[in-house]
Amino acid sequence: MGIDLLPQYIRDNYEVHEWKHACAILNADFPNEWTDLIDLLTNFKLCKSWITEAGGRKSKVSDNIDNFLYQRGWREKKFDTSVKVDEAIMESPTHKVDCYKNCVAIEIEWNNKDPFFDRDLNNFRLLFDLRAISVGIIITRCDNLQTIFDDLNRGKSYGASTTHMSKLLPRIKGGSGSGCPILVFGITEKLYNENC
Repeated sequence: MGIDLLPQYIRDNYEVHEWKHACAILNADFPNEWTDLIDLLTNFKLCKSWITEAGGRKSKVSDNIDNFLYQRGWREKKFDTSVKVDEAIMESPTHKVDCYKNCVAIEIEWNNKDPFFDRDLNNFRLLFDLRAISVGIIITRCDNLQTIFDDLNRGKSYGASTTHMSKLLPRIKGGSGSGCPILVFGITEKLYNENC
């Protein structure tokens, strides 16, 4: 089971990794969110213009994914958490999750500094332990896109210390997500579209 629950198209066009039965949990317990995720990944294309145009506050990749999910009822979510010891309450707010719906959290890490992965995984761990999420999902880029970036003279903008798959996997394998079921999708060169 596991990754085999994903449609063949997604397994062929993304680099996919899962921990702690994330696919089975999504498929069985969160069928609507699973469908949203499948539809998102099936319809996504990496446009050349998103790479060549100068960036702003948020990447076009993140905007595209966010907007697709927001139209289906997902939203950016910050959790108000606190710790109570006797009568003392200490506020401990979490980092905002990019897209959240019904106990499923998605983070999009396209071209941030790689410590953002630590923040995301720590957030997933904490929110899972507090029973606020059941599964954490990260969408990032695969290392093999660097050839495309270099060919477009944008390679320096996507440096070795930015978010990509080989920076993420060692963190998860090292236990950074702790008990949280995690599903990771890497955008590959197969999704690149030079006509948009």
